[in-house]
This record gives sequence, structure tokens and C-alpha cells, in this order.
Amino acid sequence: MNGAQAFADPELSARRGTAFDFAAWSQAALGRAESALDAALPQADTVPHHLHEAMRYAVMGGGKRVRALLVAASAEFARCPAPLADAMAVAIELIHAYSLVHDDLPAMDNDELRRGKPTVWKQFGEAQAVLVGDALQSSAFEVLAQACAAQPTSDGLAVIRLLAHASGSQGMCGGQAIDLASEDKALALPEVEQLHRMKTGALLVASVMMPAVAMRLPRAQHEALEQFARTVGLAFQIADDVLDATADSATLGKTAGKDAEQGKATYVSLLGLDDARRRAEALRLQAHAHLDSLGPRDGAGGLDALAALADLIVRRSH
Repeated sequence: MNGAQAFADPELSARRGTAFDFAAWSQAALGRAESALDAALPQADTVPHHLHEAMRYAVMGGGKRVRALLVAASAEFARCPAPLADAMAVAIELIHAYSLVHDDLPAMDNDELRRGKPTVWKQFGEAQAVLVGDALQSSAFEVLAQACAAQPTSDGLAVIRLLAHASGSQGMCGGQAIDLASEDKALALPEVEQLHRMKTGALLVASVMMPAVAMRLPRAQHEALEQFARTVGLAFQIADDVLDATADSATLGKTAGKDAEQGKATYVSLLGLDDARRRAEALRLQAHAHLDSLGPRDGAGGLDALAALADLIVRRSH
């Protein structure tokens, strides 16, 4: 995420008198996440070799790691112990990677390009891709359970329950089911929002809320963080729809224009490009307002990082 500091809003930072270096913060957080992911995944020469090679192919060496960064920022605010925060980042990225592997399958979105390289099913075959997704999902909960057990003062059971719910039929998987059933159907804006709050937003909300739940933050802080996360989750999908309509495949690292090709209702198709962009920007400002209720920014991380991530999510180019 080179040049990430450009996404921090300079006007807001100046008004609050902060001097938060998002580029340095994100570089450090990304480094921790990559190291933790590498350590959590079996090496490619571990039996069965072909499965572990494919799992590492699916997870390592690509991706924006927005969910891991949201975990890291929320964990700083919640004062969550680093080993537990790292495990949360690993778990959310493994769940996300599994969802992408399965989304790309011919039976789902039938995509051949992901993160600038052939999708897992194209590289390793469809059956192997199914197994990769299955193994990544179970690995996520194994990593998280081990870390929660090592931190008995945190509410580990609530964290695991939160991630399971966000991943399941009322979260990510449910959203994907609605998405598949909605191809070539006319959806109203509230229906599109519900779809994406489940398919995309649920894991983004979980990324922010796992540290808050683990550390049992007060209700007011919990609610403000949840509102921030829900707002950012919706903004993320609107930005995705704008990019799908305006960027090319080389920039995105995945097939551009796929939504229009499959007849999916998007924020761009319902609102138009300009209004979709305005909606995303309004949500970015709402996200900042939710963070304002949590206290002043001090330039040390936590709230500053969450604010910069809201900027990044809306203003990213891929």
C-alpha cells in the first residue's frame, strides 16, 4: 500500500491538529499481518502438498488486507493484546480468502482472474479449489480459538461467535446466496443494500468489532464502532461498484465489468455513476462522525487509523 498516506484526509487532520503517519502505520500493520498469515498456513511441502500449495497461493502475495488493517486499528483503540489481534487479522483474512476462492468457481461467479493472477480453480482445478476454501475456513477458527484460549481475560467465545455469524447464512454466505439468486432481476436500492450489508459488509463489521467484543468495551463505544463499521462496509461496496464500472482489469487485478455482464443490480446501475460517488463520499464523512463520538484523535493510532482507512476504502483506485 505504497503512498497510503495520500488517503488520509488532510483537511480533517489539520482541523484536529493530528500528525498521524498512515503510511508508516499501515506498513507496520501489513508486515505483522503478512508474517502472521505466513506462520498460520502450513508450508507447501506439508502433506498433502498440493492442498497446502493451493492454500498459500490463495492467501499470500496479494490483496489489500483492508480487513486485517481494520482489525489492527480497532485493536489499538480497544487495547487488545497483540497476539490476539494478530490472530483476529489472520482469521478474517482466511475467511475472506476462502470466500473469494469459492466466489470465483464456475458454479458461482465463474471468474478466471483474482489479485492479478489466475484464480485458484484455474490454477489447481475446481475440486481442489473447493477443498482450499473449506480448509481455509476451518483454519481461521482454529487460529482464533487457540489465540482466545491463550488470553483467558478476553471474551474469546463471543469473538468466535461473532466471526461465525458474520460468515454464515445471515452474513457473508447469505449475501452470496441472495446475489446468485438476483442475477438479471430488478432489485430496489434497499434490497441491494441488504445484499451487500451481508455479502461484503458483515466481514468488515466483524473486522472492527472483534477487538471491541474481546475487550468488552463499554456499550457506547461498542455502538459507535459498530455504526462506523456498518457505514464503512456500505461505502466499500459502493466504491467497488464504481471501480467495476470505471477501471480496467489490469488495475483491479480481477475481471472488470463483471457485474454489468452478469446483469447484477449495483449502486452504479441504480444511482448512476456520479450519485454513487457522492453517496460513497457522504458515507465516508458519516464514518468520521461516528469516530468523533469516541474521543479526540491523538496521532498515535487507533481512531486515526480507522479514519484513514475510511478514506482509503472510499478513495482507493483498485
